[in-house]
Amino acid sequence: MTANTTQLAAALATLAALLVEQPTPETPEAEAKVHTLPGRVLLTVEEAAQQLGIGRTKAYELVKSGEIESVQIGRLRRVPRAAIDGYAARLVSQQNAA
Repeated sequence: MTANTTQLAAALATLAALLVEQPTPETPEAEAKVHTLPGRVLLTVEEAAQQLGIGRTKAYELVKSGEIESVQIGRLRRVPRAAIDGYAARLVSQQNAA
């Protein structure tokens, strides 16, 4: 084996090891990050962003401006599920009126 072939083989082995470690959609770990529990009434701002299909930063901007209602529990900021539905409904009605 030449030096380039040896380096390539080592790089491929490293890549294969990294791919094995990555969670797949079938693993519970990956699903927990994507889906929320059906019975939860309060979501994190990140979960609210996922539900709306927007970025985390934009979700925090909307919470800070009051466009999306939120509550504080101790040091935790949570968004009621109804606030997400209400925000989406307001967006639809504003765009339909325009």
